[in-house]
Amino acid sequence: MDSPASVWSALSAAFTQTNVPTVTWAEMLLALAAAVALSIPRRSWRYFGLLATATHELGHAFAAVSSGQRLTGIRLRLDHSGTTTTYSRSRLAAAWSCFWGYPVPAMVGAAFVWCGLNGWGPAAMATSALVLAASLVFLRNLAGFAITTAAIAGAAGLGFLAPGSVVGHVSVVVGLALLVAGVRDLLKLTNVHLRRRDRLSSSDAYLLYRATSIPSGIWITLFTLIVTGAWLVAWQPISMILFKGA
Repeated sequence: MDSPASVWSALSAAFTQTNVPTVTWAEMLLALAAAVALSIPRRSWRYFGLLATATHELGHAFAAVSSGQRLTGIRLRLDHSGTTTTYSRSRLAAAWSCFWGYPVPAMVGAAFVWCGLNGWGPAAMATSALVLAASLVFLRNLAGFAITTAAIAGAAGLGFLAPGSVVGHVSVVVGLALLVAGVRDLLKLTNVHLRRRDRLSSSDAYLLYRATSIPSGIWITLFTLIVTGAWLVAWQPISMILFKGA
């Protein structure tokens, strides 16, 4: 059994900047291809989409806690749906937590890409493991526990055990996949409002409209602007690698 000192040493090492990984333009193209392969085909999305859903719901949860609301439960389902239950007397605070769902996977993805390319890949993975572990307290269904514990095992295993250069590459791939997932979910949301209006009750944009009387299209536009901004943040270091190689 590891001593407390060795555990603390491993934890401290995970939050220390490692050597910046050398990523060639060919490796970056492969990372982009891997991200698309995780987030586009139905077979892979069946599994990776669960992580995107967990990130989405954690966005709601963090926004609720940060605005003084009472967070009572998170449910994650295998069909990629999720529910975060909060209580607040303020309509503004409730709207705030409702908003921070769709933009969050892309924001986290951009952070993962930046961390992976700047030697902070292990820190990104370790932080993710700790955040996911904290969320276990609020999970209210078995599928949610299964999804979250699997994500914790993967993030912790990489963040604490794998070489920094490997974690950096994985962080870039996961980050890009979350960025692609953010676009995919936005397109799905837009399709609900344009063609599948019988499903409006599941739309955060519609719920925000009901809470604020601001049209759903405005909220979707704001989601899109933030996701676009996340892509621009991630694209800056990516483009430097690709164009340098060219």
